[in-house]
Amino acid sequence: MEIPLKGNIKDESLAKLLVHLNRHRKTGTLSLRTSAFTKFVYLQSGDAIFASSTYLDDRLGEMLLKADRITVEHYDRATEILKSSGKRLGAILVELGYLTPKDLFWGIKYQVKEIIHSMFLIEDAEYEFREGQIPDQEVITLKMSMGTLIYEGVKKIDNWTRIRNEMPDTDSVLRLSADPLSLFQGIDLSPQDVKILALVDGQKTIGEIIESSGLGSFVALKILYVLWAIGIIEQATTIQAETPADSSAEHGETVPLEEILRPLPERSEALLNRVEAVYAKLEGMNKYELLEIDAAADSDSIKKNYYRLAKEFHPDRYFSVTDDSIKTKLTEIFDAITKAYSSLKDEKTREEYLRTVISPRKDAAPAPDMKAEEQFKNGVEEFKKGNFWGAADSFKWSTRLAPENAQYWSYLSLALSKMPGKLKDAEEALLAAVKLEPFNANHYANLGLIYAKAGLRKRAHSNFQKALKIDPSNGKAKKGFEQTGE
Repeated sequence: MEIPLKGNIKDESLAKLLVHLNRHRKTGTLSLRTSAFTKFVYLQSGDAIFASSTYLDDRLGEMLLKADRITVEHYDRATEILKSSGKRLGAILVELGYLTPKDLFWGIKYQVKEIIHSMFLIEDAEYEFREGQIPDQEVITLKMSMGTLIYEGVKKIDNWTRIRNEMPDTDSVLRLSADPLSLFQGIDLSPQDVKILALVDGQKTIGEIIESSGLGSFVALKILYVLWAIGIIEQATTIQAETPADSSAEHGETVPLEEILRPLPERSEALLNRVEAVYAKLEGMNKYELLEIDAAADSDSIKKNYYRLAKEFHPDRYFSVTDDSIKTKLTEIFDAITKAYSSLKDEKTREEYLRTVISPRKDAAPAPDMKAEEQFKNGVEEFKKGNFWGAADSFKWSTRLAPENAQYWSYLSLALSKMPGKLKDAEEALLAAVKLEPFNANHYANLGLIYAKAGLRKRAHSNFQKALKIDPSNGKAKKGFEQTGE
């Protein structure tokens, strides 16, 4: 999903923005500007390493004072010297004996985290991400996963109205994320977080989870909001399959909850050696070797192995390692096993890959984008003929070959919506399009039509309303909104 790199934070949550920058491994500076101050986060390959602020209370001296690490007398004496010497306040505090170098190290990291955490409380500010070189004069940088940073920052939000507005409707069903990058972030969840997470089963609505939690409504909703913000949970589809066979594990719980919560083994030399060993032969490994399976493995075995390896090689796992190259190597390994899984999880693409491995073609294969476009054009032709089944097959291939193309998902949804018993699949395809293009009014209008066809009048009305907020002139949404109104 593409997120604008410039705009207002009230239109795009800081958590989503940071996740986007982290996943795309951006290097540059993210700023939040209000009429009173500007705050900055500096990112290196997607990780937040430093922060600064023009707000006076965010200065190091003020932070140390509020944290009770120095006294007012210490502060006043150090600031007097600062004015005449031009030295940094931290260095002065150490020279005067008010802080040890270790205290200063803690203080700077504390300051950086507090500035970033405070940014989550800002509801109206212009944001902008500028890609490129970042200041390199800071020798003390933050060593913390983006997931943990977002988790701690979002936990500070106590605005009920904001939480309600940013969360899906209370009749929405939640499930565990299907993305191992989100599942295995290594965040230390609280016992209450785990209690709520255990209730997320892909069946209960937000309202039902809150009701059965045994916690207060605000406490329960806020925990769900935090889990939602860090990506461990996501919205499930709301149209139920007509038969149990239609409900595949791919759209339900990805892995057992206990597997997600099980702590990783302590970092050891053996584990670091494994990273080095896999990385050394990465380029020469085929997809079966990457996933540590043989050619006879079925979809279930492939999936289990993928999640095991995704957890083992998650880029956040070795965040405290001083060797920066380890993070780079982990990222490349993780990307490689994810691409391998994407190719082998489907039986048809698995068979096609096996054929190419056993008897590779001599001529160069066309680029995936070209293949995807050809399948899409074929799907459009079949759709025009009224062959919705053939059209859906072509559109499915388009989405497999180019999963980031929202148009392919939208057309797949359209074809599926014309087929008996396929409304649930049509909804899933259109939700994928919405995820890629969250500001496309037509996607919400079409989602409204699907819900209306499924008899989910309230949900249809809500999506028509969302479409009209983006594009008030959308005729399809206008008509649907009027027809589904009370």
